[in-house]
Amino acid sequence: MKNKEYKSMNTIKNRNDISILVDKFYAKIRKDELLGPIFTGHISKEKWPEHLSKLTDFWETKLFGIPKFQGNPSLAHINVDKNLNYTVERTHFDTWLQLWFETIDELYEGELATMAKESASMMAKGQLSTVWQNRP
Repeated sequence: MKNKEYKSMNTIKNRNDISILVDKFYAKIRKDELLGPIFTGHISKEKWPEHLSKLTDFWETKLFGIPKFQGNPSLAHINVDKNLNYTVERTHFDTWLQLWFETIDELYEGELATMAKESASMMAKGQLSTVWQNRP
């Protein structure tokens, strides 16, 4: 019987860890068949570094309570839905959430990783509801 090699996972400790998570996650998003065209259609190539930094600010605020994020995610999602002729559906948010969980699980474990999953789940439900409530 062979000994299984135990690989110790990292925990989320700082902004750099969040940046790694956000970068890897959005690399998957951009390659995703369903979400990729939406994100690349709304964020130009030269705007991605700024967008990733803003999302890192968001998660740093969410996970560490450091007030860096400035923005209105609800308005952004409402506008994307409008630009897509009101076709954003639950499957978009479910796919986003599945890729988020997958990326966290590949990189991190622990309390903040769990918190990032729980926060994302609540946000996905809230954003979907907001999008639907703001349709004509």
